[in-house]
Amino acid sequence: MSRNFRPALFAFVVIAGAVSLTVIDNPARAQARGATKRTPNDTLHDHALAEIDQGQQTFRFDTFGDEAFWGDTLKLHQAIEGAALGGVGPGVSPNTALAVGLKVDVDALPGSLQSDLKHGKVNLDDPAVTVALLQLNSVVGVTGFFTDGKLTSVGIQCAFCHSTVDDSFAPGIGHRLDGWANRDLNVGAIVNLSPDLSVLDTLLDVPDAVTRQVLLSWGPGKFDAELLLDGKATRPGGGSAATLIPAAFGLGGVNLHTWTGWGSVAHWNALVANVDMHGKGRLWDPRLNDATQFPIAAANGFGNLNPTLSADDDRITPKLAALQFYQLAIPAPAPPAGSFDAAAAARGDVLFGGKARCNSCHVEPLWTEPGWNLHTPDEIGIDDFQANRAPDHRYRTSPLAGLWTHTKGGFYHDGRFATLLDVVNHYDSFFSLGLTAQEKNDLIEYLKSLPGAD
Repeated sequence: MSRNFRPALFAFVVIAGAVSLTVIDNPARAQARGATKRTPNDTLHDHALAEIDQGQQTFRFDTFGDEAFWGDTLKLHQAIEGAALGGVGPGVSPNTALAVGLKVDVDALPGSLQSDLKHGKVNLDDPAVTVALLQLNSVVGVTGFFTDGKLTSVGIQCAFCHSTVDDSFAPGIGHRLDGWANRDLNVGAIVNLSPDLSVLDTLLDVPDAVTRQVLLSWGPGKFDAELLLDGKATRPGGGSAATLIPAAFGLGGVNLHTWTGWGSVAHWNALVANVDMHGKGRLWDPRLNDATQFPIAAANGFGNLNPTLSADDDRITPKLAALQFYQLAIPAPAPPAGSFDAAAAARGDVLFGGKARCNSCHVEPLWTEPGWNLHTPDEIGIDDFQANRAPDHRYRTSPLAGLWTHTKGGFYHDGRFATLLDVVNHYDSFFSLGLTAQEKNDLIEYLKSLPGAD
């Protein structure tokens, strides 16, 4: 070290020490000084973080009071317990729960339980273990309610369908992945466990056996959000009317949501929380008063639900703002390294905006149109059944970022295309694109690469 530099360094150390001592000796003054330096941007930043935290809490854990339906009315908690624990039937063991696609949050499990699971010391065929997991609040999207240690009700959250886990601990057990579509979840089979579906039988105006047949027709990764609006359980010519559970990430900048563009994130959250989850809140959507298109909704007043409900009793509306903020903040996840051919993807990128004309609808980087992102069935070359179950009678241009996370179950709203090649072949034929086999492969590798680093 040069001699000229040492005095300068010494002076710096002395000054820094004096500043430190001043802060230490005068903490109140330092805190006050820091407080005066806050700006409107600081307040905005703090508000945004608080909204994300609150929205995440709602997304993961808020039942909106729907335990009154899933527990008190459907009595699903009794089916979970089984007769041996005071419920009904054989009960739901962890193995059964995992088999129908339910997931377990490893971060909610005590270290001792994790160790026992690793060493095979936990009986995964015992419904009592499922009840214990509910007590730990570790079952993703499901909350158990207990009185004196006994399971007395259950409710569900947004995470029930729109979260999964990374399987880092074991299949079906891992860290939460919010916004990912749970394509393993067999919603219909879970609801069918209920010992009392009379409320659904009444809404659908069918015998109990028919209700159960409809539920079991959905299969893994599908749910029929419009069933309790229009009562259409099957497609023309047969087959379930249920649609694939969509991803709930990468939605920032996307105007209309759901496969058929019912409305914004906030609108769909309100509709689903009230009508499908059966929470306790308000809903205003006069389009549901159309008795021809939505006979069940119109007959039951879903277009103006709970108009006299007091604000103090509304469990849904106060949560919508932060919930929307959180969902719009969830980014589409980048694909794992080595999961696609980078060179082919680069060629596919050129095709996407060129010969294949994908960018004409899936506009980068939103991967959907900026604006009113809907198309008639004729414009995309498919039937109009599902489109006609929505107010605008159209299909939404689905965002493509993170497509690699939800390939299970097929593509399009109902999984009609088993592979991405089937999707590309459909558009190649419908739009007479003239893509070669190599170009199709390159385009698929590009789709697998989204969202890209740029």
